Amino acid sequence: MKKQLRLAALVLALAGCVSTPPTLGEPPPALKDERQELAYQEVLERYTARDELYAGFDTVLFAAATLQTPAFREARVQREATFKALGKDRVTEILTRELAEAVKTHEFFLGVHVFNYRYDDFDRSSSIWNMVLVTPTGEVRPVSVERVGRADMELRAFYPYLGTFWVGYRVRFPTTFADGKAVIPPNTERVVLRMASSLGRVEMRVHAR
Repeated sequence: MKKQLRLAALVLALAGCVSTPPTLGEPPPALKDERQELAYQEVLERYTARDELYAGFDTVLFAAATLQTPAFREARVQREATFKALGKDRVTEILTRELAEAVKTHEFFLGVHVFNYRYDDFDRSSSIWNMVLVTPTGEVRPVSVERVGRADMELRAFYPYLGTFWVGYRVRFPTTFADGKAVIPPNTERVVLRMASSLGRVEMRVHAR
């Protein structure tokens, strides 16, 4: 219990003044080594942004997005290796695949809690949401939006901002525009994942490197 309280204090200190919705359900899995846990939380926090949408006093949407940069992918794979006691060869195999994926697309893990299930339709071609990635060179729509499913302990082990009723999505954007320009130019500090509809808009400003 004391260890859990110390870890919670560390995470709160790391988050600083970041506003996050309350998380319902059991606490997400955490590494036994507090320093390893805090190190992962630091990387996660760097590449994650959050936003909330309200209609008056009613909540419409909670959202959080994590950009799958090579640095984050490596941290996530190492976390998985620790949780699952993976061997070195298996870790190398997974990391090689992850870094290859990072070259193909700009990928986000998107977590959402939509209070009206009818509007949780981000993966549908008829979705009410217009989702774009905004960078210094322009805006681009995703090449794919894949519904991962409702949050479970496996997902929450890597994305602990997910609550019991959240849903995860995998969102991929192209790396270049039609004219060949890079979607995220070198040395870009931050990019914005924007989702807008008749209900309103959320914008998640994420570190790009």
